[in-house]
Amino acid sequence: MDLHGAFHVYDTTLRDGAQQEGLNLSVADKLSIARQLDGLGVGYIEGGWPGANPKDTEFFRRAAQELDLEHARLAAFGATRRAGVKAADDPLVAALRDSGASVVTLVAKSHDRHVELALRTTLEENLAMVRDTVSHLRAEGQTVFLDAEHFFDGYRANRAYALEVLRTAYDAGAEVIALCDTNGGMLPAWVADVVHDVRENAEVRVGIHCHNDTGCAVANTLAAVDAGATHVQGTINGYGERTGNADLIAVVANLELKLDRRVLPPGLLTEATRIAHAVAEVTNFPPASRQPYVGSSAFTHKAGLHASAIKVDPDLYQHMDPAAVGNDMRLLVSDMAGRASIELKGRELGFDLSGDSPDDKALVTRITERVKRLENRGYTFEAADASFELLLAEEVEGVRPSYFEVESWRVITETLTKRSADEEAVSEATVKLKAGGVRYVVTGEGNGPVNALDHALREAIVQAYPQVAKFELIDYKVRILDQGHGTDAITRVLIETSDGESSWVTVGVGANVIEASWGALVDGLTFGLRKHEV
Repeated sequence: MDLHGAFHVYDTTLRDGAQQEGLNLSVADKLSIARQLDGLGVGYIEGGWPGANPKDTEFFRRAAQELDLEHARLAAFGATRRAGVKAADDPLVAALRDSGASVVTLVAKSHDRHVELALRTTLEENLAMVRDTVSHLRAEGQTVFLDAEHFFDGYRANRAYALEVLRTAYDAGAEVIALCDTNGGMLPAWVADVVHDVRENAEVRVGIHCHNDTGCAVANTLAAVDAGATHVQGTINGYGERTGNADLIAVVANLELKLDRRVLPPGLLTEATRIAHAVAEVTNFPPASRQPYVGSSAFTHKAGLHASAIKVDPDLYQHMDPAAVGNDMRLLVSDMAGRASIELKGRELGFDLSGDSPDDKALVTRITERVKRLENRGYTFEAADASFELLLAEEVEGVRPSYFEVESWRVITETLTKRSADEEAVSEATVKLKAGGVRYVVTGEGNGPVNALDHALREAIVQAYPQVAKFELIDYKVRILDQGHGTDAITRVLIETSDGESSWVTVGVGANVIEASWGALVDGLTFGLRKHEV
């Protein structure tokens, strides 16, 4: 690989991204994420700091045995040698040397005050530390990148010294010098000016590493590339401490789709959405719905005006084809919906509502008005596609899908006044219904009234429809709609149900949380049975 000619996409999710508050990755997690990153086609994956962190040392040991990377090279992160110690004798440098990684990324001080106050050494000794460590690792056959820590702040404080650190590293054999906006305080124009100056006066290959404290990490990265940087660092989903790092997917998508710079292997950008969500599952941080390019809301349209235009040409309200990043357009149905929104959403769900006959037009008008009435009562269909599909089926087919007829239900919660703190209040629900021509009376228990109702309802229906045994409630959300009424407020409940292969969301609204939950539970099972073509 021509390191000087090729554009570098360098991922630091496993090291810098892992410093995000609440994010704790096991070695197995890191190995799993590394495979996903390789599937995106990044050139380098920074695995961590061997020697300083036992988990990272173990990661590199296992990576040598378990990772078969097709596109990426592993990079080990570490610091220059300590002051007054030869690089060959420094145990942390030895850990980098022995990590098995073909690339080492060294962090070095480029801010004079950090050298004197944090390292407690002289400016001359800091240069010697950079020179000695880079040349030592190069002599051992490893490629070396240098992260110039706090570079932009250091440049403002002492430009001559900051540039001298870069020259020293490059002359010693570092392939790339990444300028780090460690505090995240830069703006795009400032970054561009500094990178231009570095390119003209230091004669080094420039990389860029940005944090998002001003909300400009991606913009700052692109400004650096426009000014001549050919190495970009970032993290998947923008993970990182404080407000995070530059979101690497947004960076590469902008470079490829907006600036026509091919920085990933052909065809792999279409994996971006899948990989972003897969990594989110491993980190146990829910994917950000509003994340550019790959968020579930990135190509979602709610306003009726937008839908009318999209019906004519999707590009009228989308900046690109979402398929380019593996995403898809979505239409939301809400009180803002017009006829076009209903038609497009119906098409998405398999209902053709685009006919020109008076009856077809009346149908769409009726559905639109009904949606607006229901939303005015507290329903929301933008997050409850399953309930909306049942509504469509009822309007189009003339009858609401139904697989059981409920006679009655009731729920009782028994609370013992002297129960211990670890004892749960037991709820008991009784459901009477007819399914498959048979009447069932079933009682279920649960750790709350909704859980008890769920158990009783399923136990009754599964006797007629065995498919229900696969259904599982996986998410439950409650929203109080008119908070001024206190405990007498209208309640909205969203329930997500899964059959092990896919999931669907239903909505219920009622004068109390149990009534609202019952409506969402019934819709959830009804939709599941319809989905399984009972």
